[in-house]
Amino acid sequence: MKIAFIGGGNMAAALIGGLIKRGTAASDIYAIDINDEVRERTAKQFGIQTGASVDATLAGYDAIVLAVKPQVLKSVAESLAPHLSKQTVISIAAGIRATDLSRWLNGYAQIVRTMPNTPALIGMGVTGLAALPGVSDEAKALASKVLEAVGTAVWFDDESKLDAVTAISGSGPAYVFYFIEAMQEAARQFGMDEEQGRALAVATFTGAAQLAAQSGEPASVLRERVISKGGTAAAALASFDAQGVKDAIVRGALAAEARAKEMGDELGSA
Repeated sequence: MKIAFIGGGNMAAALIGGLIKRGTAASDIYAIDINDEVRERTAKQFGIQTGASVDATLAGYDAIVLAVKPQVLKSVAESLAPHLSKQTVISIAAGIRATDLSRWLNGYAQIVRTMPNTPALIGMGVTGLAALPGVSDEAKALASKVLEAVGTAVWFDDESKLDAVTAISGSGPAYVFYFIEAMQEAARQFGMDEEQGRALAVATFTGAAQLAAQSGEPASVLRERVISKGGTAAAALASFDAQGVKDAIVRGALAAEARAKEMGDELGSA
């Protein structure tokens, strides 16, 4: 499996590192970036070949990962189009629909659109994936292998669901950090120092998430096991419910999905 990356930012670096850790030879990975410093850092860190521009070299690769900012993806796609024949094109650019990318690639349709999230930077990400109609099972398996190098891959038959993926897992780390911030603020008001509050809040989230992952039981069941009638957790959750915290979180996710749809319209209108 030979994989080329266009764009050498943090997510590309995470994927390259994950692939090498899982057995892909450094000699089978190629990265393109216009920035000299990024290329030098990537080559030194991973021992891979790099290039400064899109050219015919890409014809020899099985997969091409588009890891550039959404605002420049159209121009990148236009430079890539002449060099495509049978490669699987994997886009990790937020907001760009596969149908628009296909249009920019002169109708090329071997495209898998993905939505990873930032925990991929430590190998604990989750990525939503959707392919254009006609993409082969082999190509889908290749895309899965690339994204599973940094975590879990979840496939969707309908690309429009990736707007919801963006709202839940793509933006989701921001919700978690927001809650951690709130817990740290409460700790500060209790008189704890910053280090103590951070340690308690972060470890609580890490442990609770691992418990949810390993138990397989619904979050509602796990929540009820923490609560005793008239106890401290019950008091906190009663306060949350009175202030509509759960509903506010749901409305926030719905707002994120609506914005993802708007961004898709805006970015794809070129």
